[in-house]
Amino acid sequence: MLSLLYQEGPSTEGIFRRSGSAKTCKELKEKLDSGAEVDLACESIFVTASLFKDFLRNIPGSILSSQLCDKWVSVMDQGNNEEKIKSIQRLIEQLPRANVILLRYLFGVLHGIEIRSEENQMNAFNLAICIAPSLLWPPVSSTPDIESEFTKKVSSLVQFLTENCCRIFGEEITSLFGEM
Repeated sequence: MLSLLYQEGPSTEGIFRRSGSAKTCKELKEKLDSGAEVDLACESIFVTASLFKDFLRNIPGSILSSQLCDKWVSVMDQGNNEEKIKSIQRLIEQLPRANVILLRYLFGVLHGIEIRSEENQMNAFNLAICIAPSLLWPPVSSTPDIESEFTKKVSSLVQFLTENCCRIFGEEITSLFGEM
């Protein structure tokens, strides 16, 4: 899934913004959940992106860990970029290894899309708006106003992560998928 997004995402206008067919997504999700073989290369890249966001939303406690929610949200209130990066790296160290691996690949994909934003209209801000709600949510629900403010903060964090992913995760994230 990520490999396809890495290959096709950078040249796809509105990737992660446009939704795939709800019917197709539902059918494919059921197949994937049942363990059936699915060839996503035969599907619209928007379906793949929608399925991936759904996958992220279904990670228990979120990929960034709802338990660390307050710490993640407060990162953007810190001083300069170096301090933010160090804080983010400390938070990443507290995540399960599987989450860290997935985050590295995810931000490798987002980086590839972002560097071609002239072509795909998906700069770091736009990507963050689309993907942030799938990466972190508060452990308890609250009022719409508080949730709206929270979403803005998480989007700002995801934008920062995307723009600084090579410094946060290491330069090698640009080559995680090899030569494609």
